[in-house]
Amino acid sequence: MPGDEHEFDDLLLMLKETRGFDFTGYKRTTLMRRISRRLEALKLRDHGEYRDYLEMEPEEFNRLFDSLLINVTAFFRDPAAWQTLRETVIPSLLASKGPGKVVRIWSTGCATGEEAYSLAMVLAEELGMDEFRERVKIYATDLDQKALQTARAAVYGERQLADVPEELRRTYFEPVEAGFGFRRDLRRQLIFGRNDLTRDAPISRVDLLLARNTLMYFNSETQLSIVRRFHFALSDPGYLFLGKAEMLLNHGDRFEPVNLRMRLFKKIGSPPPGSRATWSPGAGVSRARPYVRHTVLQAAALATGPVAQIALDRSRNLALANSRAELLFNLNPRDIGRPFQDLEVSYRPVELRSVIEQVELDLRVTELQDVTWHRPNTPEPSVFDIAVVPLLEPGGELVGVGVNFHDVTRYRQLHDRLEQTNRELEHAYEELQSTNEELETTNEELQSTNEELETTNEELQSTNEELETMNEELQSTNDELQQINDTLNSRSDELKRATLLVSSVVRSLGDAVAVVDTDLRVLVWSPGAEELWGLRADEAIGCRLASLDIGLPVGELLARAQRMLEAEAEPGDGRGDGVTLDGVNRRGRPARLNVEFSRLHADDMSPHGVIMVMNLLRQDQQERD
Repeated sequence: MPGDEHEFDDLLLMLKETRGFDFTGYKRTTLMRRISRRLEALKLRDHGEYRDYLEMEPEEFNRLFDSLLINVTAFFRDPAAWQTLRETVIPSLLASKGPGKVVRIWSTGCATGEEAYSLAMVLAEELGMDEFRERVKIYATDLDQKALQTARAAVYGERQLADVPEELRRTYFEPVEAGFGFRRDLRRQLIFGRNDLTRDAPISRVDLLLARNTLMYFNSETQLSIVRRFHFALSDPGYLFLGKAEMLLNHGDRFEPVNLRMRLFKKIGSPPPGSRATWSPGAGVSRARPYVRHTVLQAAALATGPVAQIALDRSRNLALANSRAELLFNLNPRDIGRPFQDLEVSYRPVELRSVIEQVELDLRVTELQDVTWHRPNTPEPSVFDIAVVPLLEPGGELVGVGVNFHDVTRYRQLHDRLEQTNRELEHAYEELQSTNEELETTNEELQSTNEELETTNEELQSTNEELETMNEELQSTNDELQQINDTLNSRSDELKRATLLVSSVVRSLGDAVAVVDTDLRVLVWSPGAEELWGLRADEAIGCRLASLDIGLPVGELLARAQRMLEAEAEPGDGRGDGVTLDGVNRRGRPARLNVEFSRLHADDMSPHGVIMVMNLLRQDQQERD
């Protein structure tokens, strides 16, 4: 639809202005088909929405270019064509260069580099390793920077090297971490770079140019421009190697086929200056001799000639006309001697008076070609080639002017029909070529899709393997957690037993036990203390002893506990004296207690706190006291 066509053109303009990629020279049907795949993948309706999406998601540019720049290639693609190149072109090329001369090669649209490295192997086999390193320089170019990075790395997997013969594979590739790498000592002879065939200058003085399945993506106008660049880039002699879907039907003046079936062509050099034959005016034109004797034979020959002829004397009067001229221009014997300007033939089929005047001045033949004359009562126009010839006497003096009318109508009609046939044939060839290129493009798209599916399958396989690995790792982690859990349970049981032991020890020390740290904060508050003073352990632990609301004179306890902490500790000395205090238990009843103080210290004898053991005094003991 017109609206969609306009949006598609806007999209191409955006790609050119924002990313520097000019796709206007590419085949429109191929571009629309590739971009439609992106629209389907993104669930977008038209090119306008896709243009807005590109502005919001810059990463989509990379995915779009990967789709448009179809990087389908392989080592020794079309083996029969490579065999012909190896047996026919390479020997001729090296022989024409001579020993020691540098061989320059250009691989256009090289994608990930398989084609360039294939050519390197062919030349290395032909020249030998040392001579290859000294003489060969291979330039490989493409638009896709990501593909060029892969080509520069020169590392390929098992699947990509499947078409490389085993002997060549062992000779030119070395095992590396990610696959197989091309030999580094030969890799230096290959130079990879970005080149836009539609805009950038071509590499010059190239002996062999490979453009395999590259031209078929461009329209006919762009193909013509690129082929002209190729012709300029090639030296003489230079060879062009195309893909099986590409031809040079309209470039017979630039390239001649070496092997048409294998798409191998040779450059036709320009002719050296001055080699063309010069055109001599008046050559082949019979010059009328002056003062001829009007014999019967001469008169008969002139009258019955197939070419209409008339002659004028020096006064520009009609001197003679043969039968053909009389019939053609309706002349009769009474017109002999009349001024030429009074006759219809002077201006029809073409103005001749000025031409005759110029011939009389220059004394040179003047030819008027393809003069069309629409004669009355004739359905088709007549076409003439007219020659106006100066008639000179032997001394070189002008005696008159002859006019010859060559009827070339039949030849012109044949020529027009031939041109029409050639145009139709050329159009048919172009349609056939376009169809062939479309088929090859579709084939490469299918191959690209197949490779994408294979890549997706490999990614799924890799993902499955990763999930399996993660499952095993989780299983291992689960086993470790189980061991840690068992250890924790064991430590918990030990802690529980230690806690029970400590609780038993604490309960065994006295009726109530409290332990404070160096800041006189409660660390231990025994169940007996809870029962005696009515304060739970979670309420007492962590609080300062001075802040506890219990039925004892806390000040006395604090003073004695502080003295215990400040007194210098000696080995074996950790127990202090006791004190008897009166208090009130949680029920409000008076209680008399004996409180004993002991220092809590570590192995280095530094004080860590104070242990206070409280025992209720029995009634008889109270009475005794």
